[in-house]
Amino acid sequence: MQPNTLLDAVLDEAGISHAGLAAHVNQAGRARGLSLRYEHTAVARWLKGQRPRGQVPDLICEVLAVRLHRQVTLDDIGLGVPGGPSTPHPGSLSGFVERATALWRSDQQRRPHVLGAPAVTGTPAVMPVWEWENPPEDVDVSRGGRHRVTPGDLDMLRSARSHYEQMYRKAGGVATRARIVGFLNTEAAPLLRGSYTDSTGRQLHRATGGLVAVAGICAYDSDAHGLAQRYFHQGLRLAKASGDRGLGAYVIALLVNQSLFMREYRQAVAFAEAALRAAGKHITPALASDLYAMQAKAYAHLGDGTSALSCIRRAEQAAERIRRGHEPDETGYVQPGLVNVQVAEALLSLGELAAAGEHAAAAVDNPAHDRGRVHRLAMLSTIELRQGNADKAVAIAVQMAEQARGMESQRLRDRLRAVREHLVRNGCAGTGEAAELIDGALRVPL
Repeated sequence: MQPNTLLDAVLDEAGISHAGLAAHVNQAGRARGLSLRYEHTAVARWLKGQRPRGQVPDLICEVLAVRLHRQVTLDDIGLGVPGGPSTPHPGSLSGFVERATALWRSDQQRRPHVLGAPAVTGTPAVMPVWEWENPPEDVDVSRGGRHRVTPGDLDMLRSARSHYEQMYRKAGGVATRARIVGFLNTEAAPLLRGSYTDSTGRQLHRATGGLVAVAGICAYDSDAHGLAQRYFHQGLRLAKASGDRGLGAYVIALLVNQSLFMREYRQAVAFAEAALRAAGKHITPALASDLYAMQAKAYAHLGDGTSALSCIRRAEQAAERIRRGHEPDETGYVQPGLVNVQVAEALLSLGELAAAGEHAAAAVDNPAHDRGRVHRLAMLSTIELRQGNADKAVAIAVQMAEQARGMESQRLRDRLRAVREHLVRNGCAGTGEAAELIDGALRVPL
């Protein structure tokens, strides 16, 4: 079940509590001869995605219409019957905008049913990727609204994406998420509902898609995996509306990364293949190298060494073609050494310690942003320890712990805990100092 963010948004607009809605629905039911005994717990279940039975969806619309002094339809509250005559096409941009902005609003208000929703698997996870890859395309994305979207508005969105991405790299997703979600609500949402031509609309959807992707990265970094997945799916829909295949492939790379974290290795392989296939000539060398490297990691976890090594070769070949200044802003994360650390992880899973060590050392020798450097040092420390170089492993772990200071990130905490566990289990000299540094970093609550 997916949280019903549309119902949540309309309840907030109406200024009605969960208990208040339950009481009004019971009262409206009595007028129809129904004996209903709903309480606030039932409304909480509806917000989590459970569909009310019988006439109750119509009663909810009736109650809210009286409160808001306007008509409220089943589609307005997320309870339209799929495929029914009043339901807009699932790919309808106007319907998508309302669902997307409702999610942003619920996230900003920290609604538990949104923040705690698990990531979907199976068909619901695959369908957004399939819909991005296949027709129909958006023929015209123009819209009529009160505010005319200007080139200055588009520049602001692009600048914001870069700003929040840099904040994420320096401070982590936990610290950045509230800021970017607030921006989506106050700045991006009114623009999506504004007035624009098809040409401006495609640029608007592209700029918003880049922002939404960073919001998803921050949710992923905060351990809100269902929410992150929904942001990534929104990013795919915005990419489709923009007509930019490269942007869509970038968003799928984020889904591949999340699939790897969730140990959905076959899904990671399939998603990467979809991005490489559908983006075709629009995929840049940087993005192709990252997708192949992540595929290699997935194959390594599946025990398919032949496919993993083949993907490693493709990743390295693509990395050699990267030309700085010829890549979109989104792929700036593919810095020198990133493919090395991805390949090192794949080789480590295959048991190729010496080769993994060479790649990890090469990754650390390349400059990286603060966050990327923590990951690289963590990988090198782990490999050095596996190779029996305890002193080196401890020294690198100390660097890693110091580099991580000031960052609020669940993923980096995972890295720190894993390195600490490996050091303590090894029991080598100097472990105490490194473990104490890591404990100090972990002691501060996020």
